[in-house]
Amino acid sequence: MITIATLISSFSFFAYAFSYFRGPHMKNEFKRFGLEKIGLTTVLLEILGALGLLVGLKFYFFLTISSLGLALLMLAGLIVRIKLKDSIWISLPALFYFVLNTYIFWLAMDLIK
Repeated sequence: MITIATLISSFSFFAYAFSYFRGPHMKNEFKRFGLEKIGLTTVLLEILGALGLLVGLKFYFFLTISSLGLALLMLAGLIVRIKLKDSIWISLPALFYFVLNTYIFWLAMDLIK
């Protein structure tokens, strides 16, 4: 189960991160959040996290660190959406990936014992 969850999260973050470079939508979202100066940093962290998840399928330490980092990133994203009073529907992806990466982190903690 951890492999499937990890692959879903990793490929989703790759897709989300690369969409930042393909069109104006993601950059406009960061402007709307008032976070345009850290947009590129956030995207780079997502790419590193996605890579770390894949490497973590072999080396569990990286799975633990990457899933925790992505969970915290999504928690921050969820907080931003709540502050902006975005609808539940719009906030749902951040919540989903927060929960998914928290779940991966939880499972990975057992694997590194």
